[in-house]
Amino acid sequence: MALRQFSRRVAAPMLNLRAAAPAMNARAMSTVIEGLKYMQSHEWAKVDGDVATIGITDHAQAELGDVVYVELPEVGSTVTHKETFGVVESVKAASDVYSPVTGEVIAINEDLADAPGKVNEGAFEDGWMMKVKMSNAGELDSLMDAAAYEKSCE
Repeated sequence: MALRQFSRRVAAPMLNLRAAAPAMNARAMSTVIEGLKYMQSHEWAKVDGDVATIGITDHAQAELGDVVYVELPEVGSTVTHKETFGVVESVKAASDVYSPVTGEVIAINEDLADAPGKVNEGAFEDGWMMKVKMSNAGELDSLMDAAAYEKSCE
């Protein structure tokens, strides 16, 4: 708890995932996958029918560094579009994670409890965080496609 409070007050401003990308160092672009939806705060959503699989982007995990802890919501809880659903802690800082959609959490990646580094190893594969049964698919319209997200990270 004290670490989270310290990270939010002191370390988070140094690594604010909601901040505009120009403050980040210039380096080769991280992986961006076509067909996914992206938030400015570096979360992604893969939509299959009325279910969205959600995680943080490769760019976000690279900026965070080694992920050591992931806090996720409980199955059955409700998440809200653009609101915090969890926390990712790394060796550098702790960062809130935001939901791209509103809906009921129908699954979480329980493997992250014992192996949070899976977020670093494959942010778009084994590092997914939760699956949400969307209650308002129209919220997807406010998210970026791969090209727009890539441009926002330049």
